[in-house]
Amino acid sequence: MSSGFPKDFLWGASTSAYQVEGNNTNSDWWEWEQAGGTEPSGKACDHYNRYPEDFRLAKELGHNAHRLGVEWSRLEKEKGRWDWKELDHYRSVINALADLGIEPIVTLNHFTLPRWLAREGGWLNSNTPEYFAQLAVYVMEELGDKVRYWITINEPNILAILAYFQGIWTPCHKDFDEAVLVLKNMLKGHALAYKQMNELAANMPRIKKPAIGIAKAVTAFHPCSPSSPLDRLATYYRSLFHNYAFINSLIKGRTFLPGTPAKKLPAKKTLDFIGLNYYFRQFIHYEKPLTKHPLGEVCSLEHHKDTGKTTDMGWEIYPRGIYEVAKSFSRYKLPIMITENGLATTDEALRQSYIMTHLNWLLKAIDGGAPVVGYLHWSLLDNFEWDKGYTKRFGLVHVDYKTQQRTIKDSARYYASIIKNRTIAI
Repeated sequence: MSSGFPKDFLWGASTSAYQVEGNNTNSDWWEWEQAGGTEPSGKACDHYNRYPEDFRLAKELGHNAHRLGVEWSRLEKEKGRWDWKELDHYRSVINALADLGIEPIVTLNHFTLPRWLAREGGWLNSNTPEYFAQLAVYVMEELGDKVRYWITINEPNILAILAYFQGIWTPCHKDFDEAVLVLKNMLKGHALAYKQMNELAANMPRIKKPAIGIAKAVTAFHPCSPSSPLDRLATYYRSLFHNYAFINSLIKGRTFLPGTPAKKLPAKKTLDFIGLNYYFRQFIHYEKPLTKHPLGEVCSLEHHKDTGKTTDMGWEIYPRGIYEVAKSFSRYKLPIMITENGLATTDEALRQSYIMTHLNWLLKAIDGGAPVVGYLHWSLLDNFEWDKGYTKRFGLVHVDYKTQQRTIKDSARYYASIIKNRTIAI
């Protein structure tokens, strides 16, 4: 019988700087919005000014950890010129969390880039890994006395696919080779940052020994037809490339990126923990010929019986998937942190059920030996959802975008009861 979640478990929620701060006018994404790419983010949640109130709400809800981001476009508005005023702002943000006894988990890059870097090619530029490492060292030197957990890059595979292969996000390119190059450069950027951040910590006693990871988007993949060997094979390859290729590069020094010898990507053993962003599962059907399309194709949910409800994003709710990915990533023998898990909905009963069922399966994974050290719900606040604008509500706290009034949702109170009791009443 389960004894509940560990006493030292990290409980909380996540945000990203661009999605909640507002008025990130020096960002490539802001520039894209102004050109008509998507709904303007404007003031967003005005978290840049209202963070003390938001953190007090998190504390009221029993959170002892919070994932947040720093905006590169604020800190380095012009190439090579660091903005001390903005760094002081982020120090105040971190101090506000520390004063409440909330562990900060800081993300250094969550999709967006400064305009000047976007104009130099962004992650396509061979110099960007070094620029990113400089950012990491700069931020750590100033905030490292209060921050232990660092996430270098959020969902590298999602950015590469949506921005450089499918052309949905800025810079709206549709080139597979570019997507691969972006992944290579993000690997290099992470590895350089990992090395230089550890060197800095070793030479500056006031800085906490860092625990450095990434936040990796993961999916529970199932074959469209379990009885089909080709469907099972396509599912295996898609899972390998989507879920594990980047992680294998950072842990084992092996890369599955085309034309990339592992020795040219010295990224081995550059993870201290693995952040998993889990939302849904996908059914995979092979494409003919399989040798040319080993990743198969995503099958429509309509073709399957016994699927769960879908969120306002059109994603299937599949709670067992969080168990599947947590157990699967246990193979690496590193601490696992659920850095994102949540749903877009205005149905509070559905959100409460989502939290209950996902945490129930996560507890089963922990009881089964998965080294999960924390769970961070996405998101603390309703916020700007990238190309979907303000049409999707993921927050534990409702935000009235006209008045900026915050209202704690019933599901957030339910989540707080789980945190308090370290167990789930079903």
